[in-house]
Amino acid sequence: MRATAAELDVVVPNFKRRLSGVTSTIVQLVPGQAEHVRIATLGPGLPDHVPKLGWRQVPGLLRQPERRPFRIWHARRNVEMLAGVVLKTVFRAPLRLVFTSAAQRHHTWATRFLIRRMDAVIATSRRSGRFLKVPYTVVMHGVDCRRFHPPAGPEDLFEGAGLPGRYAVGCFGRIRPQKGTDLFVDAMIRLLPDCPDWTAVIGGRATSEHREFHQRLLERISEAELDDRIVFLGEVPDVRPWYRRLLLHVAPSRNEGFGLTPLEAMASRTAVVASDAGSHAEVIAEGVTGAIVAAGDGEALTEAIRRYLGAPEVATEHGRNARAHVEGNFSLDNEVRGVNAVYETLWREAERCSR
Repeated sequence: MRATAAELDVVVPNFKRRLSGVTSTIVQLVPGQAEHVRIATLGPGLPDHVPKLGWRQVPGLLRQPERRPFRIWHARRNVEMLAGVVLKTVFRAPLRLVFTSAAQRHHTWATRFLIRRMDAVIATSRRSGRFLKVPYTVVMHGVDCRRFHPPAGPEDLFEGAGLPGRYAVGCFGRIRPQKGTDLFVDAMIRLLPDCPDWTAVIGGRATSEHREFHQRLLERISEAELDDRIVFLGEVPDVRPWYRRLLLHVAPSRNEGFGLTPLEAMASRTAVVASDAGSHAEVIAEGVTGAIVAAGDGEALTEAIRRYLGAPEVATEHGRNARAHVEGNFSLDNEVRGVNAVYETLWREAERCSR
């Protein structure tokens, strides 16, 4: 869907072609925002259903929009902040700049320089907000509870996957040390010999720099003679049915920006064991929807998983709780309202100043 610059109130740049967590957020969020504000993305690699602004239409951003005193330029990466600063200060485009920060680390001097030039800053969690040196609004990511939903038919049941066992425990994300894939594999090697009803599935791809890491994991699994019970799925076309086939999802990241997989799993009515990286500790209700352990603590991760593998009925109960928890607190609609409220605040302030 193409939009014209004159029609737009909000531009969301996406200057990275390869799929990433930021790109996934944009793909989910912008269509929902479009129901309330005139918004489009700018950049490559986005699906057809997302509203887009063509590169040839960028000069149109130098003119005032039809209905607003200025447009919002909503950046999520340094290069996108920089582009907004150049448009606003060099080309005098009628823009106000918004930045969403998910990072849970001290920012570089370049990032701090750019953030100070933003007109509003959004933090995706209270934890990420603590690393900002400017005023900010917390708007946590949400998940589309229509797309991520509990099992709805036989194709959503683990029995139809053709794998051994009665129950599945899974870990989804890129195959790399940062994501803690090795911690999950180590836990499964220790636990599965005593849990014959369970099979572990790992979804996601290993990039070229992590192929040796992936190969070492495969070798450890073979040495443990668990090749048929710890299964790498690779990068599946649609991960959503796999969330629904799990009784337990594990998110063992050593470090994370926000970390959407626990929310996606919980929306699918699946209990979650996660590290305290990213926002995990802010979205999981300990002992109600899952369990939280210290990032990088393989022993604690193993013991938390053990409790669920030994009590599938508890995993089932926590999965039911998780679905209700996400619907009430972390829906995509909540995120849409929160982000759009930041835009509206900027527009209202401009209206007050013009009176």
